[in-house]
Amino acid sequence: MPMPVFEEYEPAGDCPCRGCAHRRRALARARAIPLRDGGHPAARGARRALVLATAAGVVLGGGGSAAVAVTTPPPGPASLDDPGTPQGGRAPLHGPKAGPAGQPGAPAAPAATKKRLDRATMINRAKLWLDAKVPYSMSDYWTDGYRQDCSGYVSMVWNLGTNEWTGSLDKFATRITKDELLPGDMLLFHNPADPNKGSHVTLFGGWVDETRTHYIAYEQTRPTTRKLATPYGYWNNATKYIPYRYNGVVGGVDTPGPPADGSSSFPGAAKFGPGQSNEHVARLGRMLVDRGGSRFYPRGVGMEWTESARLATQAFQRAQGWTGADADGLPGAQTWRLLVDRQGKDIPPTTGSGLPGPGGVRAFPGASVFRPGSSHEAITALGRRLVKKGFGKHYRSGPGPRWGEADRRAVEAFQRAQGWRGAEADGYPGPETWRRLFA
Repeated sequence: MPMPVFEEYEPAGDCPCRGCAHRRRALARARAIPLRDGGHPAARGARRALVLATAAGVVLGGGGSAAVAVTTPPPGPASLDDPGTPQGGRAPLHGPKAGPAGQPGAPAAPAATKKRLDRATMINRAKLWLDAKVPYSMSDYWTDGYRQDCSGYVSMVWNLGTNEWTGSLDKFATRITKDELLPGDMLLFHNPADPNKGSHVTLFGGWVDETRTHYIAYEQTRPTTRKLATPYGYWNNATKYIPYRYNGVVGGVDTPGPPADGSSSFPGAAKFGPGQSNEHVARLGRMLVDRGGSRFYPRGVGMEWTESARLATQAFQRAQGWTGADADGLPGAQTWRLLVDRQGKDIPPTTGSGLPGPGGVRAFPGASVFRPGSSHEAITALGRRLVKKGFGKHYRSGPGPRWGEADRRAVEAFQRAQGWRGAEADGYPGPETWRRLFA
């Protein structure tokens, strides 16, 4: 009978298989227990284990057998900040369909200490995954070697050369204030008590508008990479998101935009319309808001061309008395000139600014009414309508004219009842929410 062959091996600290992930979690829980060999388990990697390898088998018909030596794969680098959860810990870059960096086919990992990035480069790197619609995964790696989760995405954008996690990204950055945020900075929430509960990180892409209540967030989340106007600091746990700036950033805002002198030069019709995303769209939105179009932007102005932009542009064109093709909602040179030079007529307000309009339906008063600290009779009307519709359980008193958390939660419940999720159910009423409530 063949003798068993024993060999010691040390599993790679970044192995994503279920068994190794379970062992890392067990080790993380045992960190406070003194180990016989001494030292910290995270610094040494996983404990050494004995592996039993039996003979290759009995040769059929011949009764012979042979012991086959086990070839142990080289251990990967120790995961010094392994969270011990499915979030994904620190790990080297992985090659496409290969293994850890250093194996055949794996890209060389750039040294983070040698990489200096300007903000335009970071945003362009963020768009690579956005354009590729990279699927979210806590264990898979994209072709560039970075893990396909939120912290892997930031590691890629900052070109760190390693896959970091929410508990280590701050080591590459400096904490800043909300007012200092610029494109390419990150908003980080790390929950040390339970890293897999709530921990998340997003990339700051710029403010949606001058109110600074929403920002453009680049993030890796289910189902794929996305870019979305997001409440500051996030949809949930908002106060726990802390702004940081990558230590290797150079320069300030280095992204193309409209002339700084406010030139009235029309950027061209190709910059506007379905599928367009650029600073000219954002500038158009800001000018339309200044001319009375805030009600068309319930979630703020962004760089993406939306139906809100078309309707606001059309409202401005109609305010000038234009009809037909001249009021199609797509800006031309004349529309642009009137907006930039602040000429022509403003967009007229809605009927009664929230009072009953044609057919007895209340007109939407604009998104700015429904913000913390705001006081408006339309807020009272909104609350009463929510109560009448059966969504008043969050009101302990009222409803009243001052916007509060009870109003937001009641609106959110109504929005979710419509089947909306995410940004469509943030608790802040837009024109469609308003229409369904009062129709």
